Amino acid sequence: MVYDYLPLDQHSKKPLYQQLYEQIRRAVQEGHLSQGEKMPSIRKLAEDLELSRTTIEAAYQQLCVEGYLKSKPQSGYFVAASSKGRVYLRRIPVDNYRRIQRALVKYNLGTDVVDLQNADLLRWKRCVKDVLNRRDVLVSYGEKQGEQELREALSSYSYSVRGVVSTADSIVIGAGTQQLLSVLCGLLPRDSVIAIEEPGFRQAEQVFQDYGFPLRLVGGDQEGISMRELEASKASVLFVSPSNRMKARDAIPMSRRFEILNWAQQRGRLVIEDDYNGELRYSAKPIPALQSLSDGKRVAYLGSFSKLLLPSVRIGYLAMPEELAYPYWEKSAGYNQTASKIEQLALARYIQEGSLERQLRRLRKLYAAKSAMFFQEVTRAFQNRVKLSLWETSLCFRLEPSSGIPRKELVRLALSNGVRLTLREGRGEGDILAGFAGIPAEGIPEAVAALREAWNPVLDRKADKD
Repeated sequence: MVYDYLPLDQHSKKPLYQQLYEQIRRAVQEGHLSQGEKMPSIRKLAEDLELSRTTIEAAYQQLCVEGYLKSKPQSGYFVAASSKGRVYLRRIPVDNYRRIQRALVKYNLGTDVVDLQNADLLRWKRCVKDVLNRRDVLVSYGEKQGEQELREALSSYSYSVRGVVSTADSIVIGAGTQQLLSVLCGLLPRDSVIAIEEPGFRQAEQVFQDYGFPLRLVGGDQEGISMRELEASKASVLFVSPSNRMKARDAIPMSRRFEILNWAQQRGRLVIEDDYNGELRYSAKPIPALQSLSDGKRVAYLGSFSKLLLPSVRIGYLAMPEELAYPYWEKSAGYNQTASKIEQLALARYIQEGSLERQLRRLRKLYAAKSAMFFQEVTRAFQNRVKLSLWETSLCFRLEPSSGIPRKELVRLALSNGVRLTLREGRGEGDILAGFAGIPAEGIPEAVAALREAWNPVLDRKADKD
C-alpha cells in the first residue's frame, strides 16, 4: 500500500498532520491512489504509522475539504479526486499496435511462433510436473552457471546432434542468446572489435553496442563471410551463424569454415558461433557445428530451443572455449542465473528421456513437408511475380515481390487481409519473411490465397506499367 512508505519526519517543524496530508494529496495527484479506492481506517493508519488518531483525522478532514477524499458513513474514506486531465508524471503511452495486429490476424505466418498442434506439450507438461513434485529443488535459487543436470544433458545432446565438444563445466545456461552474449562481452578484452557478416543481426549488435564494442559489417559471398574483408576489418572477434546465414540460403561450406578457424587460431582471435536451429535442417544432412572442428578452442558456441521446443521456454546455452572458461569461473560468483530453475530441470529430464531427439526427428519431417507445400502454393499463386528463398533453419521463406511498392506497405496490405508476415529490418528496406512453423499445414493454401488477394492489385498495376 502507498501509506506503507509515506515519508514523515518526526523532527520537522511542519506538523505531522500537514506532512501526511501533503503526501496523500501527492499520491492522488500522481495516480498512485485511484478514484474510488478505499483508504485505511483512521485506527488502522494510526497503528501502522505509529501516530495519534487525532493526527490522522486532521489530515483526512483537510483532504475531504479539498475534495481529494470523501467520507461515507459506516463505510470509511474513499479517494474522490481523479488525476484524469492533469499530468503530474510523464507517462509512457500504451502501444496498442500489437493488440490491433493480433485482432487482425487470421493466418499467422510470423517467424516467432510454432504450430501448437505439433508442439510436444503433453511430454513437456509431464516433465514440468515431475520437477514441481521435487520439493527439495523448489526452495533455492539454483546454480549460477545453470543446473548441473541440464549442463550434463546438454553436453551429451549437443555432441550427438551438432558434434559440439564441451564438458558440463564449460557450459553456461541463460535466458536466451542476448543474455549469454552479455556474459561473453564481460569476458572480452575492452579493445575488442566485433565483425558480423552483412546484413548483420540486430539483437546481437545491440548487445555489443551496449558494451561499447566497435562493430564492423563484413561482406560475403555464396561460401560465407569474405576472408579478405574480414582481415581488412581488423576485427578480433567474429560473430557468425554458419548454419543460418541471412544473406544466402546455404550454410557455410567446410572449406570456408576451416578458413575461419585458421583466422581465429593464428592470431588468438575469437569466433562466436550462433547455431540458431542448426539441428533443424531437413532438406540436407546438417553440417556439424563450427565448434566441432575447433578442438574446444577459439570458438564460443551458442544454442537454443525456441523452435524445437517452445518459444516461451527462454533457455539458451553457451559452450565456452578453454580460454574463456577460466576467466568466467573467476567472475561467476558475481552473476545471477536468469533462466527458471524449474524449466531448466524440466528440460534436463526431457533431454535425458530422449524426447528432444524424438521431437527433432519428427519436426524435420514435418517442416520438410510444410516448406514444400508453401513453395508450391506461392509458386502457383504468383507465378514469377514473387521470388522465394528458403531460410531453412529459420523455418521461413524470404518473399521478394516484383512490385516497387515499399516492403512495409506490402506487409501492411497482407495484414489488412488477415495474413501476418514479418518485416526483418536491416539496411535498406529489409526482408519480408513468411514463416511456416506456426501455421497448420492445412491452413497454408488458404493463407497463400489471402496473400494473393492482398498483393495481386499492386502486382498487376506494376505489370501494367512495365
